[in-house]
Amino acid sequence: MTTPDLLPAVEIETNTDPLYTVLWMHGLGADGNDFVPVANELTIAAKKRIRFVFPHAPVRPVTINNGYAMRAWYDISGARINSSEDETGIRDSQKAVEALIENEMRRGIASENIVLAGFSQGGAMALQTGLRQKNKLAGIMALSCYLPLADALSNEVHQANAAIPIFMAHGIDDSVVPISTAKASKERLQQANYKPEWHEYPMEHSVCMQEINDIDDWLQRILF
Repeated sequence: MTTPDLLPAVEIETNTDPLYTVLWMHGLGADGNDFVPVANELTIAAKKRIRFVFPHAPVRPVTINNGYAMRAWYDISGARINSSEDETGIRDSQKAVEALIENEMRRGIASENIVLAGFSQGGAMALQTGLRQKNKLAGIMALSCYLPLADALSNEVHQANAAIPIFMAHGIDDSVVPISTAKASKERLQQANYKPEWHEYPMEHSVCMQEINDIDDWLQRILF
């Protein structure tokens, strides 16, 4: 799937005439194929008519990787990923994700049947975009990530998603995005009156089977 105005993406439809969309963003240096195997593990795929959309982030130089160009939703300049944030890159990618949401709505998916999901940088973009989205969404899945541009959140959130379900999951041994950073993000969301559902697992910066089962359960609770 690609048009001049949309990011290219991998798509999987679990049945004809989808009623739901899960828009799933990959992490730094990966691409849209990264989470296709995870989606194939979800039992909800056999129960609901879902379109999984896995967009490819733009290719850009990444400072922390010596300026090497790779797929990235925004630049990262140092080991402390939430300091010296690339606000321009984050907001540009937010617009690109919003365009994908609008495209799904044009294709007949009600906004309240759209889930924003992502891992690492992709999870940060799910939070960045979903909390500011003017159309009510089904939920936000934020895996092994953190809340970007946290200080701007209170002035930019949209009331359409004030009560949006949020699934947050993290590995306790994550050395890329420390769990302390993720927990601080969870607390910022709670202070803003969101009620994130928190899960942690004995893993590093990755995904495990128990997490996939918990994702499956959460999706079955919010997509009805």
